[in-house]
Order: sequence, then structure tokens, then C-alpha cells
Amino acid sequence: MTEQMAAQIGRSHRLDAFPTAAVRFSRALDRNRERIAEEEGLSASELRALFYVAEHIRVTPKQLASHMHVTTGAITFITRRLVEIDMLVRTEHPGDRRSVFVELTPLAHSTMERIHADFADMVRGATAHLSEGELDQFTRSLDSVATAIAEHTAKISAAKSAAAL
Repeated sequence: MTEQMAAQIGRSHRLDAFPTAAVRFSRALDRNRERIAEEEGLSASELRALFYVAEHIRVTPKQLASHMHVTTGAITFITRRLVEIDMLVRTEHPGDRRSVFVELTPLAHSTMERIHADFADMVRGATAHLSEGELDQFTRSLDSVATAIAEHTAKISAAKSAAAL
């Protein structure tokens, strides 16, 4: 072991101030999503797929694969399971005989409504100590930070994709 490597052992890598709070917030949301998936008998990927379909009403497997950054083969596996447990239904694509849409079933709609209501209640409880003005400002700030992070991530992904060509 080199002296430089030895100096790195036991070294902590911790963030401070807002980055620490952002990581804690992200981890709390991750854990909540894990809890929901466990309670619903779903994998994390299956839950992500359901959230995306719920938001977009009907999607092709290719759109879902692109959103989740997985292969269409992986989406076939995920959607097959969700169809088997009556959470998704496949419908014909009117413009392409070779393609299908996936949509939520009535069971999935009621599940998503319950999950969203529970999440809204949890967030309302977590922010109950804020005044209406503070909550409005927090909402704008959180949205602004989320947008900036998404744009930063997209820019890095685009640069890496361009470099790979």
C-alpha cells in the first residue's frame, strides 16, 4: 500500500450545509418509495414504471424504457409482471400495429390515488410548521433547485453521449 493510499483510509467524505440537507431529503424520499414498493408488493422498478404511466396516462414500452434508462427487454419483464398482477393493461397502438400502449388498470388507479393521498398527507404534516408564505417560498426554492439539478444532469448526459459517438 502506498503512502498516499494509506492517508486515504479512514477519511470521511461528508457534505455540509445545504448539500447535506439535500442528501437527507433525497434519502428520506428514497426510503419512502422503498416502503411503498414493499407495502404494494412491487419492486422499485415496477413502482417507478407505475408512477411514469400514471403521470403520462398511456405510454409505449419504448417510451417507458427511455424514461427509466433500461432496455426494452427489461421493460418487457417489468410490464409483463405488472399486467399479471392487474396493475397495467396493454392496448393496441392505433398508429402502429407492431406497438402497444400500456395503461393503468382500475386497481392501479386506486392504488396511485391512495399513494398520492398518503404522500400529500405526509408532506403536509412535514411542512405544517411553515406559514403559507414560507411554504410558497419553499415550494419555489425546491422547484428551482430540482430544475437546476435536472438541467445539470441532462447537460452532462448529453455531453457524454456526444463524446461516445
